[in-house]
Amino acid sequence: MAKVARKKRAYGQAAKEPLRSAPNWPLLAIAAAGMALTAYLTVAAWRGEAVAGCAVGSVCDVVLGSQWAKLFGLPTSLWGFFTYAALAAIAFIKRARLHWKAAFLVAFFGMLYSAYLTSISLLVLHAACPYCLTSFALVAAIFALTIFQRPADMSGFSWTPWIVTTLAGAAVVIVLLHLNYTGVFETTSSADPKLAALADHLTAMNAKFYGASWCPHCKEQKRIFGAAADRLPYVECSAEGPRGPENPVCHQMQIVSYPTWIINGRRYEGVLGPEELSRLSGFTLR
Repeated sequence: MAKVARKKRAYGQAAKEPLRSAPNWPLLAIAAAGMALTAYLTVAAWRGEAVAGCAVGSVCDVVLGSQWAKLFGLPTSLWGFFTYAALAAIAFIKRARLHWKAAFLVAFFGMLYSAYLTSISLLVLHAACPYCLTSFALVAAIFALTIFQRPADMSGFSWTPWIVTTLAGAAVVIVLLHLNYTGVFETTSSADPKLAALADHLTAMNAKFYGASWCPHCKEQKRIFGAAADRLPYVECSAEGPRGPENPVCHQMQIVSYPTWIINGRRYEGVLGPEELSRLSGFTLR
């Protein structure tokens, strides 16, 4: 009987809840802008194309080519698109309190997650992406909008426990995502014998692979070799970020693009596959 009574009370409260007379047009407009932005970044990532104003090696390219640019094998921008799409759908919820709570929760998490990614780009990658900052501004604007649009009639609603619970949940999720981004959950696999032999051959013949820790294309070059990447004849040129000092050796060798390979005295710029490296170095890859 108690359960039936609670259900009746809940139904009665939902029935008395005020309804919105129209969709939340401001929320829908900002969410649509976010969807357009993240859709553009996602399509560019899938096609392997550079986005407008983001030249290879630029600070923008560093961010969009970093390990934080993908989550669970999909572009991070695609997850952003899903978030904005959810907010756009919430704009059509008629029940005022349900509409506000849903918009607040999604916007709150989106803003915290965007703040996390922005902090990573500035403090870890030492770079800034105008597209990412724009997305941060959009989701922050949506969050501010939800604060402004809080319904006047919120009887029985308490801010403190709701905020504490929401913040704690979001923090746990973001920490787990950070651990995933940084490879904590990855299992270490043994090096491919063929790739390990090729890396050892390149080192033995005094070939050089010049790169930078923040360079996404250098990370791609290392990813090709997997666990054998540590055997490559790698020379770090810019350990302190794109604006930091350059390794004198790299300056002396006039390295202007990362990665740059020097094999048998000849210079090759860009990511090279195992077959091409084998051909250029005279190694038989079998």
